[in-house]
Amino acid sequence: MKSKLKRFEINASRENVIEPGKEIYFEIKGNWNKTYFKNTHPLTIELACGRGEYSVGMARTFPDQNFVGVDVKGDRLWKGSTWAFEEGLKNVGFLRTQIVHIESFFEENEADQIWLTFPDPRPRKRDIKRRLTSPRFLDMFKKILKAEGWFRFKTDNTGLFNYTLEEINQRSDIRDVAFTFDLYNSDLRAECYDIQTRYEAIFTAAGEKIKYLKFRFSK
Repeated sequence: MKSKLKRFEINASRENVIEPGKEIYFEIKGNWNKTYFKNTHPLTIELACGRGEYSVGMARTFPDQNFVGVDVKGDRLWKGSTWAFEEGLKNVGFLRTQIVHIESFFEENEADQIWLTFPDPRPRKRDIKRRLTSPRFLDMFKKILKAEGWFRFKTDNTGLFNYTLEEINQRSDIRDVAFTFDLYNSDLRAECYDIQTRYEAIFTAAGEKIKYLKFRFSK
């Protein structure tokens, strides 16, 4: 408990963590590049970022792009915040909020790209609406994503992946779909840059196939 509280204190003092209690938390919508990053570089959002391995890895790989990792767990965000702070990465920040509130923090067409990495699969039927690839969430993501922007999704969970494929096949506003049930033996592997989250490394080591999907919305 003490270590968690200490992490919360550090988050409160860091500029790369945007969370309740900070003035910028209520002003950031539509102003990520102008107010926070202070440039006009492309903006990528990582949803359910956990400890932020993907956001930080992408920030290292693409110094001329901006990245925002989103998660509700402050002690997880502390880890990504610390990596970015220690490496002097100024092109990555972390937003603490529930993803259901994502439209309160990003303006329409503000994001150039969205990654959804290893979210909770919510396997119970009563939790279907809470799945981050359910219709209501996809509608949110469509609003904040630019017309040519890619939505990219990685998971180890076959049930969630099949559910997502079924959902996008039922929609009339999805285009340019590409997917694989075995990322590391796919031509799509290169566009994931072999950046692994903690969970991805664990699942891969256990022999689980990583599933990957990308598409764009028609606007």
